[in-house]
Amino acid sequence: MISLNPKELPQPKVQGLLLGGVAPRPIALVSTISGDGVKNISPFSFYNAFGSNPPIVAFSPSRRGTDSTLKDTYNNLVQSGECVINAVTYSMVEQINLASCEYGPDVDEFLKAGFTAVDSKIVKPKRVAESPFHMECRLLDMKSYGEGPGSANLAVCEVVMFHISEAVWVENKISTKLVDHVARNGEDIYTRAFGHSLFRVPKPGSRKGIGFDGLPQFMKLSHVFTANNLARFAFSESIPDRQSVIDTVNSYEVLDSGELAFGNYLMSNNKAEIIGSAIYLSKNHFKKSYFLEVAAKHFLEMGDSETAWLLAIYKGISCNEY
Repeated sequence: MISLNPKELPQPKVQGLLLGGVAPRPIALVSTISGDGVKNISPFSFYNAFGSNPPIVAFSPSRRGTDSTLKDTYNNLVQSGECVINAVTYSMVEQINLASCEYGPDVDEFLKAGFTAVDSKIVKPKRVAESPFHMECRLLDMKSYGEGPGSANLAVCEVVMFHISEAVWVENKISTKLVDHVARNGEDIYTRAFGHSLFRVPKPGSRKGIGFDGLPQFMKLSHVFTANNLARFAFSESIPDRQSVIDTVNSYEVLDSGELAFGNYLMSNNKAEIIGSAIYLSKNHFKKSYFLEVAAKHFLEMGDSETAWLLAIYKGISCNEY
């Protein structure tokens, strides 16, 4: 690996390393208002939520990297103690990019970026109508960590009111699939959290998985299973009984099939055909156990851990490894 000491690097290089390595980052579209009543809005990707009782969010209106001056958001927030944080979605991404321009403090950035201002219920700064999620916030603390270019200012805020669009409110909660969030990466790259880019990973809860050290050695030596696959297996609390695996596998009809047919069965996701074909190929093809592991991997990634375990253990049994 390449090792770099930030104290030996110029500030823009350090900034680039953070942006590229700490990613994707959620974007806070922060609305503030000046003492003269000028509406300001600016995106910040050094941002996240840190607690729910009370609800705490924080973002960094850091000093400008060019001349170390303070941004309008910082000045407005310190003066008024209030802001609104709006979620950023794909349909808004070009507008938030426009809002990141360095306009003067006397410029209404809602107008410049083409956003619609909506009155808040508790705080004075306006909300962004185009965003499906708004948080009215009060500043709890502003910590500064330097006065040079790019130095961090950490604004810690308490959420005093949530606003959620009915378009993304399903079964009394926010639907991740409908929000279409956008996150920030390094350089000019963004991430869209939508469609096939969303995936599920079950939470442990009270579960204590068997862990990698609890997996049979032959599974850890597999050239088919990835570390992610093995971790999903290791998330299970037990390993199937040897005899129950044999009995279950023997209940499936063995299908006289070739490698091409096996591939077609995988695409059609027919459980009986996949298993029957994998069993046949494991006994009649020179690759042998490869097909059992491929089938196990398929079911594992489809969310059927029970069938995945069945085939993985059967592979070990058939090769005298378990």
